[in-house]
Amino acid sequence: MWRGWRAAAEAALYGPDGFYRRPEGPAGHFRTSVHASPLFAGAVAGLLCRVDEALGRPAELAFVDMAAGRGELVAGVLAALPAEVAARARGYAVEIAGRPARLDHRIEWSAEPPKGITGLLFANEWLDNVPVEVAEVDPAGVPRLVLVREDGRERLGEPVSGPPARWLARWWPLAAEEGLRAEIGLPRDHAWAAAVASVERGLAVAVDYAHTADTRPPSGTLTGFREGRQVAPVPDGSCDITAHVALDACALPGGRVVAQRDALACLGITGERPPLSLASTDPAAYLRALAGAGEAAELTARGGLGDFGWLLQPVGIPSGAPDAPLDGLLVDVPDHEEQ
Repeated sequence: MWRGWRAAAEAALYGPDGFYRRPEGPAGHFRTSVHASPLFAGAVAGLLCRVDEALGRPAELAFVDMAAGRGELVAGVLAALPAEVAARARGYAVEIAGRPARLDHRIEWSAEPPKGITGLLFANEWLDNVPVEVAEVDPAGVPRLVLVREDGRERLGEPVSGPPARWLARWWPLAAEEGLRAEIGLPRDHAWAAAVASVERGLAVAVDYAHTADTRPPSGTLTGFREGRQVAPVPDGSCDITAHVALDACALPGGRVVAQRDALACLGITGERPPLSLASTDPAAYLRALAGAGEAAELTARGGLGDFGWLLQPVGIPSGAPDAPLDGLLVDVPDHEEQ
């Protein structure tokens, strides 16, 4: 059966026998920042503390982990919080798969984010798995939807029209050159807007491999992953199907994008090596610090995890003052337009 990539990927990833319903979870197939080092959860815990301060230390502070996998991040964040903050914190894991055994009892598990939270919603590598349509320019220079079968074979379908065509024209215009491809990110824009709407006061953050208007790849980024290796994107449930995210298109008014390396630097993760003098005064501390520096370097590396984009979306939270808790994390991106 021929169908668009959005429907094919939706079934392959989230259907009854879909890839994301497998018991091993995402960690069995690819390495995210969460799995790379506990420093990442510690940094996110630090961000939650900054949000807490900016909100005036509310009686209940929520942390929502979107696409939680097996709950690794939310559990790590709760464990890393100072006691005073942890006493007010409540964790939510949003995931379609079932709740893992032995997960911290403080974590609420659900398929949808809770409504009206006060705190931090954090979506690490979620938007790249929101399925999208793929467009390709035909020999006449017309962008058409790409249709795919379960075995991965493709053909061109109808010309792109309506809101998807307007999205392409605004965010990923394709020249009239045969073979150029783009992923139409409109469903991700809508998914992000819905997630942000669940936050009453606080901050929403989306973290993903991303590109912006001046760096769109001419052949698109659709790909697959299985058991730690990049593979062809075949929508049969055997592999992850992912594509980089146009975070500048997702950003709502007031949203800002920073590179992961810069965001983590603001949160104290830099990858700097400890001073060599520590090796002679406290060898054990030097080895611990050196190991931490290596993990931090992986999280911030150019050409790797450091290239992730962080889209930060404040909701009813003050920012911009020199001593604001989130000062240094927010930089301008182009204003988002109605689609």
